[in-house]
Amino acid sequence: MVEGVIWVEVVYALAGRQELMRLALPRGINAREAVLRSGLDAKFPDVDLAGCPLGIFGKALPRPEERLLEEGDRLEIYRPLIADPKEVRKQRAAKAAQVRAGERDA
Repeated sequence: MVEGVIWVEVVYALAGRQELMRLALPRGINAREAVLRSGLDAKFPDVDLAGCPLGIFGKALPRPEERLLEEGDRLEIYRPLIADPKEVRKQRAAKAAQVRAGERDA
């Protein structure tokens, strides 16, 4: 291990494509700066690395600019949600209720 350097993974995934990079970064780097240094914006030009939500091992970071990375962290870049999960569940439940009501009427 090089003094003052940590190794982390940076991950970004789309439905049909994903990228995982292992990076050597200076100790004391925050999550946002690590993502900006990853170069993933060249491979995924539509992602806003400066403002996208981030997480580590599946846990969202409320303030990625303040979270210092540690050796072995897996930094995840999250995509914006297309639909609100609560709303999708509500719609699915309403549709299931309609189907059940139709079965009772038949």
